[in-house]
Amino acid sequence: MRNFEKSTKLDHVCYDIRGPVMDEANRMAANGEHIVRLNIGNPAPFGFRAPDIMLQKMKEQLTETEGYSDSKGLKEAREAILKYSRSKGLPNVTIDDIYTGNGVSELIQLSMQALLNNGDEVLVPAPDYPLWTASVTLAGGTAVHYLCDEKSEWNPDIRDMERKITPNTKAIVVINPNNPTGALYPLEILQQIVDLARKHGLILFADEIYDRLVMDGRQHTALASLAPDLLTVSFNGLSKSHLIAGYRCGWMVLCGDKKHVKGYIEGINLLSSMRLCSNVPAQSLIPAAMDCLDTTNEMLVPGGRIYDQREFIYNAVSSIPGISVVKPKAAFYMFPKLDIHKFGIYDDEKFVLDFLKEKKILFTHGGGFHWPQPDHFRLIYLPCIEDLNTAANALREFLETYHQ
Repeated sequence: MRNFEKSTKLDHVCYDIRGPVMDEANRMAANGEHIVRLNIGNPAPFGFRAPDIMLQKMKEQLTETEGYSDSKGLKEAREAILKYSRSKGLPNVTIDDIYTGNGVSELIQLSMQALLNNGDEVLVPAPDYPLWTASVTLAGGTAVHYLCDEKSEWNPDIRDMERKITPNTKAIVVINPNNPTGALYPLEILQQIVDLARKHGLILFADEIYDRLVMDGRQHTALASLAPDLLTVSFNGLSKSHLIAGYRCGWMVLCGDKKHVKGYIEGINLLSSMRLCSNVPAQSLIPAAMDCLDTTNEMLVPGGRIYDQREFIYNAVSSIPGISVVKPKAAFYMFPKLDIHKFGIYDDEKFVLDFLKEKKILFTHGGGFHWPQPDHFRLIYLPCIEDLNTAANALREFLETYHQ
């Protein structure tokens, strides 16, 4: 019998958010052990529910959404996205520039497949959301990681970014608000990125799925709003802001100057047509969602779950000897730093695996986000404060004796 191995295209692809450590957590759970999961930004298991109006709309429209839609999406959904895009200042956008997707993940992969040839390079942040690096790699390109600076509240290091631009560079990826750090980039940093893309003739990819999950009275600036003379591909959706991650409802908008990217757009249209269309019942929710943008804002202010849980876990984790952390400004994530000399840590995946086995609490190691040093881990603050308190106390106790 022949043996069949995985494709060599996957040799440099990883997605450790759902990788070996999670496999071990699932094995332990299957054996009856209770695991506190602080590893994936999925609101539903923690008691978050979508606005009632959206669920009612889906029920009403189920019998009308049984067939395929246009490959780009329902006209009503794209009209609602267009209105929202214009409210964010996205330039030169029409309904034909909008593509719905089975979550942003599908569209990230599609956008890379349509653009990249073997040897092309894309600048991707470190730390990153690992799907970006994987998608570049699977499309035949090379992900070149520019550093985000923890000492500067995790803002991109513009000098490092420019040093890594070569004649093969086609684009820059910007994840703002950021996963895994929770950073929200200020206007001056975004402007510097746009200036760099303009100087070198690059496409901008703006992953802005968390733009409606910003705290402390801060405002999100859409990257495309600063770059009317460039092509910016902007990604957004309802999975996080409207708490329907399982419905897989995202979109992609082509913004700015499209005169020099007609071939690229042809590639996007081809790939969009090949997958027929995205989930039509989920698309049907978009107009209602755009009419209730304020529904989940109550989570993000003092007294709201997301805000209060962030405050609790930030204070709890930052008080543990040997850990420092930049306070997140948006989204659901923190990216704490470990004193690797104090704990003798040389393998961050081993650290989270050891912690899982001893304390039955699941984090994601920093290397899973292409962070180059073994000194970080990501946790989510979606669980209730009781569970967060359990996790923080367990981490403090674990680190009192831990040494690799």
